[in-house]
Amino acid sequence: MGYAFRVTGQRDPGPRLRDLAMLRRVRDRIDRDYAQPLDVEALARGVHVSAGHLSREFRAAYGESPYSYLMTRRIERAMMLLRRGGMSVTEVCFEVGCSSLGTFSTRFSELVGMSPSAYRKQAVEEGRGMPGCVVKQVMRPVRNREAASPRPDLP
Repeated sequence: MGYAFRVTGQRDPGPRLRDLAMLRRVRDRIDRDYAQPLDVEALARGVHVSAGHLSREFRAAYGESPYSYLMTRRIERAMMLLRRGGMSVTEVCFEVGCSSLGTFSTRFSELVGMSPSAYRKQAVEEGRGMPGCVVKQVMRPVRNREAASPRPDLP
C-alpha cells in the first residue's frame, strides 16, 4: 500500500509532485507573460484546474495568491522602468500589463511605500552612479509584506 507503480515499474511520484510541477508552470508563465492580460481563470485554464483550486494550492506553496504574485512581478518591472526614466507613470502602468492606473498606483504604494512618481524621483537621485545590478537588489519590493508605514504612529 502507499505507492502506485507506473508501467515502467517505478514509483509514481504521486499527485503532490504533479501539483508542484503544475504550480511551477503557472509561476513560470506569470514570470514570462506578466505584461499580458492574465487573470487567475486564464492561468487555471492553462493547467486544466479550477481557479479556486489553483489559488488554494498556489497560496499553500508560495505564501501568496497568483494575483498577488502577478502584481508583485509587474511592480518589480515597473520599478525598473521608472528608474530608467523616459516613460510617464501611465505609460509604465500599461507597459507592465496593468489596465487601471488607480489599481497600479495603489498596489505600487502598498509594496514600495510611496507613489510611482515619488519613487521615480527618489530612484533617480539614489541610483545615480550605482551599477544597475546593485540598484535592482537594493530597490526591489518586499514580497509578502506591505511596505512599512513612513510614520511609525500610523498603522
